[in-house]
Amino acid sequence: MNIRQTFTIEKPRDYVWTLFQDIPQLAECMPGASLEEVRDDGVYIGQVSIKIGPFKAAFQGEVKHVPDPENFSGHADGKGLDKRGGSRSSMVMDYALLEEDGTTEVTVDAEIQLSGPIAQFGRTGVVEQTAKLLISQFASNIERRLAGESADGEAADGDSIKVLPLLRSAVTSRLKGKSKQE
Repeated sequence: MNIRQTFTIEKPRDYVWTLFQDIPQLAECMPGASLEEVRDDGVYIGQVSIKIGPFKAAFQGEVKHVPDPENFSGHADGKGLDKRGGSRSSMVMDYALLEEDGTTEVTVDAEIQLSGPIAQFGRTGVVEQTAKLLISQFASNIERRLAGESADGEAADGDSIKVLPLLRSAVTSRLKGKSKQE
């Protein structure tokens, strides 16, 4: 599954770039993520927890981050395993930061592969819609962090990503969009 998202941060690119290179702080902005170990070789060990209705998964794994400071971009390769449920995930992600009138446009291109029980949600579009909502929350948390505030505790509590409330929001947004088109 390929996901491309673009969002704008109301801060200059150099300022945003500094946060994007501080992976422990950046991980605190990602809903459901927790960082457990930082290695010297650009590898980060951690966990992402997710809950979709009765389905719970805690993916433990690693991500290798390779920044490209010259182009204000980077590449990340990650993989994770939910030992309890047997699901696996892998991700290849590229990001780029572009400055535009004192703000920063962040583009994220990710290829995500899922296997095991969680893969059934990927086929129904739930994972893609959830990823879009999570990136939106991630962007909001980055804004808060750069403003000197803490990230949204409910969405980034480190326990798990609670997908049902996110999906309700997505369905409501989609229905509102359809009614405006009619």
